[in-house]
Order: sequence, then structure tokens, then C-alpha cells
Amino acid sequence: MNQVEEFNEYRQKMNDKILGDNNKIIKRIFNLDTNAFAAGALDVKTKELLGLVASTVLRCDDCVKYHLETSYKVGLTKEEVMEALSIATLVGGTIVIPHLRRAYEYWEELEK
Repeated sequence: MNQVEEFNEYRQKMNDKILGDNNKIIKRIFNLDTNAFAAGALDVKTKELLGLVASTVLRCDDCVKYHLETSYKVGLTKEEVMEALSIATLVGGTIVIPHLRRAYEYWEELEK
């Protein structure tokens, strides 16, 4: 199993458990997250790049993986994603370089 499959399997399993507890606040947060990334004044591709940059600057590897995969699925190119990651690295500073490395590696897995 590659890291994309492992990530998605774990994410789905844990989301199912978390949402299965029927906590209204958590369900609303998940719903808000889903709706925030839907097309609106900004298109989905732009929102995914924004999510990717914010996730990188905040150093959330799981978030980076999620936004990388969604970016890939909505048709963003490697060049577009890497340009967004370059902005994230500039804004976040050298502390985000390890996250940039893992993001690059994960994108390569998505392309396989």
C-alpha cells in the first residue's frame, strides 16, 4: 500500500469513528469545512491552493496531504501546486522546508 492509500484509509476510518459519536459541534465543523471549499466567489482550484498554503504555513502534514490530493483531483498542475508551495515556504520561512519535502514526495505518489 502506498502512502496515498494509507493516508486515505486511516483518514476515512477515523472520520467514520469521530462522526459516529454524533457530536453536534464536531459534525458542524466538518460540514463547515466541506462547504468552505465549495465553489463560490472563488473557484475550487483557488480555494484548494489557499488551503494548501495555509496548511503548509501552519505545518499540518495531514492537511497538506488532503489539499494536495484534492488539488490533483481538480486538475491543478504540478507547476501550479509547486508555485503555491513556494509562496507558503516564503511566508512560513525555512521551518516549513521539511513540510515542503513531504509535500513534494506526496505529489509524486499522486502522479503514479
